[in-house]
Amino acid sequence: MRVIGLDVSRSFAEVAYLEDGLVRAGGRVTLLHPELERFALTLGKDDHVVLEATGNTAAIVSALKSRAGRVIVANPLKVRLIAEARIKTDKIDAAILAQLYASGFLPEVWMPDDATLALRRQVARRTQIVRQRTRLKNEIHAVLAAHLIPACPASDLFGKKGRAWLASQPLPLDERIGVEQRLRTLDQLAHDARQIEEILARSALAQPQIARLMTITGVNAMIAISLLAAIGEIGRFASPEKLVSYFGLNPSVYQSGLQPAKHGHISKRGRSHARAMLVEGAWAVAQTPGPLRAFFLRIKDRRGQQIAAVACARKLAVIAWHVLTRDENFAWERPALGAHKRRQLELQAGMPARRGGHKGLGGEYSLKAVRDQEKAVAEQSEKVYQRLFSRWRATRPKDAPSCHWPIRVEPDEASRAP
Repeated sequence: MRVIGLDVSRSFAEVAYLEDGLVRAGGRVTLLHPELERFALTLGKDDHVVLEATGNTAAIVSALKSRAGRVIVANPLKVRLIAEARIKTDKIDAAILAQLYASGFLPEVWMPDDATLALRRQVARRTQIVRQRTRLKNEIHAVLAAHLIPACPASDLFGKKGRAWLASQPLPLDERIGVEQRLRTLDQLAHDARQIEEILARSALAQPQIARLMTITGVNAMIAISLLAAIGEIGRFASPEKLVSYFGLNPSVYQSGLQPAKHGHISKRGRSHARAMLVEGAWAVAQTPGPLRAFFLRIKDRRGQQIAAVACARKLAVIAWHVLTRDENFAWERPALGAHKRRQLELQAGMPARRGGHKGLGGEYSLKAVRDQEKAVAEQSEKVYQRLFSRWRATRPKDAPSCHWPIRVEPDEASRAP
């Protein structure tokens, strides 16, 4: 077997060959498709290619995997030997990658398939558009504040009524031109976002895992799509703790010598966008009746709402692991609300609206009686959770940690729900 290390940069890759225990330099390969194809022709099924994860890794793997026996992608955060080396060159880095893999010490990362990569790209583009729109809206608000203009009486400054009010405000000519330019850019970004969301909605309707995730309280279609794009194959996570760590929601631990371990803030390593979406879902959970809101309020009373939101995001990650692993809906799902979410996803994907007649369970969610009935069931489950925890707290052993049990084991939520 021959191990080939690639130290990848923006425009080229340094090559090192490890064969029979000896390392030799292999020169440079330009990172263009014709050059990579010529390099791939030199590979055989006994060759294993090793490279670090970078922005162009997926394209390099796609070009080489058909010829090489295996293409391995290393986790750059864990390849500390390269980062901390005193003598560091591209040739040395490529050789070290090959040696680490040959010795079995290379930390690998999972490479998603083409469908998951496409889903991740679309989610990333939508996130960039949302950030650009937020920035532009903040700039317009800043212009109004700088000229002492009071708040807009309309609920949405960027809606029809809000824009009519904005056009009537006494702004200097240069500021007015700047505001109009930002509004035109906002309209274009909104159009781009709708196109991406339509593509995402069509993809989501073809994946039953997203329908499962949307049964979880606080998880809408976009959160479910973002989670599935980040997770990929749920089978690669042996336990919910592995998924929590992948999202960077696990607490950091500091321990040395005989000193006891100290737990700090969450690690924030891993998929940052998925972590942000889980926190967004946690804030939605805080406003929705059910066991998860009871969990949020209990943590909030002791630690504050920010820590409660992070703890609830972690809880959502655990439930998502169980839902996907068991291929079951969330036990405390609200059927009419879930059907309403799916119907909104269908409309977003461009499916025709249903005119007249029976509109299905999703249409029944528009009836106040149906919403009130589901809300009453959710409020009852919230009270059951509160009573369960109150009884446990009254009877728990004195040396039992008061903060660990509710996060890890909750019969009313964790064992029944997912």
